[in-house]
Amino acid sequence: MVRRSFFTLVVCLVGFGLVASSLSAFGQDETNKRGRKYKAPPPTARIEVTVLNDVNGKPIENSSVVFHPMAGEKDEGNMELKTNEDGKTIIDVIPIGDTVRLQVIAHGFQTFGQDYKIDKSDLGIEIRLLRPGAQYSIYKREPAVVNGGKSTLTDPSAPVKPAAPAPTQPPAQSTQPQPQ
Repeated sequence: MVRRSFFTLVVCLVGFGLVASSLSAFGQDETNKRGRKYKAPPPTARIEVTVLNDVNGKPIENSSVVFHPMAGEKDEGNMELKTNEDGKTIIDVIPIGDTVRLQVIAHGFQTFGQDYKIDKSDLGIEIRLLRPGAQYSIYKREPAVVNGGKSTLTDPSAPVKPAAPAPTQPPAQSTQPQPQ
């Protein structure tokens, strides 16, 4: 008798479990969704940066390339990558339409920095780094900096002006009246 009542109890529990599981399976087909709405991430651009020596055009290995995504005038953090033996680094997480401030730091070269508007899905940027110039001093006259310190190779539209010769002094005129 105990066996019969135990068997009946097990059959009832199994039947109840099947009914409950089928009801919960139908509950997943509801049209109204609960929780957060899924928002797809924005499309991103693939940016390839090549860092070269301005003098000889050779790649600069292990230079730091720092990306600063900008929201208006506000910096929203940074991402730093190192260049490989070909002087290249690639990033593909910057959304299309954003502005990014690019900064390149390499040992023995001037630091480079410029803002870029990311408007294409595939963008290639070539940066030519200059060697550091002489230290500026107020105690000695420095020659004028050619082309504002920028490379003439990266900005071919900027004409390089040769150094102008010193103006010659016109002959001194006498302040005394000349006899006639």
